[in-house]
Amino acid sequence: MDESKIADNLLVKLRQITAAEEDTAPVPVIVRYRQGVARTRTVRLGVQATHVFNLTPTVAATMSRRDIAGLSDESNVEYIWLDEEIHTCLDRSVPAISVPAVWNAGYRGTGIKVAVVDTGIDRTHPDFAGRIVDGASFVGGDYQDDNGHGTHVASICAGSGAAQEGTYRGVAPEARLYAAKVLDSGGSGSMSGVMAGVEWAVDQGVQVINLSLGGSGSSDGQDALSLTCNAAVSRGIVVCVAAGNEGPLARTVGSPGAAVDVITVGAVDRADRVASFSSRGPTRDGRTKPDICFPGVGIVAARAAGTTMGSPMGSHYTASDGTSMATPHASGLAALLIQARLSSSPAQIKQALTETALDLGVDANTQGAGRARAEHALAAIRGDTPPPDEPTPPPPTTPGCLLAFLMPFMNH
Repeated sequence: MDESKIADNLLVKLRQITAAEEDTAPVPVIVRYRQGVARTRTVRLGVQATHVFNLTPTVAATMSRRDIAGLSDESNVEYIWLDEEIHTCLDRSVPAISVPAVWNAGYRGTGIKVAVVDTGIDRTHPDFAGRIVDGASFVGGDYQDDNGHGTHVASICAGSGAAQEGTYRGVAPEARLYAAKVLDSGGSGSMSGVMAGVEWAVDQGVQVINLSLGGSGSSDGQDALSLTCNAAVSRGIVVCVAAGNEGPLARTVGSPGAAVDVITVGAVDRADRVASFSSRGPTRDGRTKPDICFPGVGIVAARAAGTTMGSPMGSHYTASDGTSMATPHASGLAALLIQARLSSSPAQIKQALTETALDLGVDANTQGAGRARAEHALAAIRGDTPPPDEPTPPPPTTPGCLLAFLMPFMNH
């Protein structure tokens, strides 16, 4: 077995398998081939791929320890990763973001295509009426949300607020939505399933992809999912990814948040304090992450029918916290900026966001560039004179009371 081609976490997994089990113990893996090597569904004799990817020269399959060892010795194989578990990025806290100046300038994400790669979406929710273009499931069944996380995320990004007369309106309320269900009713899925969802979104021609999910532990951004996200960015798509909820310790940004080219999002509360749960950098290879912060504490957004995620506020809305909630704010704002300047590249969108962010006075591996400022980012992307600096937001007035902190984002 050529251990130089095998990821550390996969090596650990293989060493836990006894000789008696090696012919029967199934191990899910992602195999990267050298560029130009033809890939088929047949990985080895008796082993069929579950996914053959196009963005990167990879396949996913489940095989025994013995087959993995044999595969690692093949000259056409470059690397083998464990197909690790991916989960939603949820935690506790409370915030709000407002971009009326951007709306007043005429930008609401009209016609911009945004993909939410998550637990699916509630197709019956009034806040998405007429704007869900398509969806697909990579965990069986259809893409209806049976967890609630994906619906909440999609609502923060692009909900209309129709079920509450516009009170809980998302950042880009006129964007067109695509839903890839890659996480099951428990909020869990596989790395390969998320990769398949990202590829599907790319094939739909979307302009923004939201990934409010991630794996555990620190990443160097060279894992299979991170490389897939980089490949999507290279196709001209803005990819916004949750930093994760494993803070406040350093080196807690996992995959795909550690990907070089994505916009990695941390969470702040209403008082512009970085949430304690928000994952911190540096990445395992020493790069600064996250890139920027958005509100991620106490966010009120759509509740999927029949689900209980977060703190329900009636039948149509629920409040929740996490970098999962911060990330769709970034995706929605990216949609507005793209509408303002359709020729913008992902790098230009990222630059407009980070160079205009409000410095919160903490280190870069905690806040990234700081907390995003929508109006300033719009001025940057259009080449306009920046607006005057905003005043520092006041601290919450009633500690411990959830409703005192809840401020409807985009309320007007």
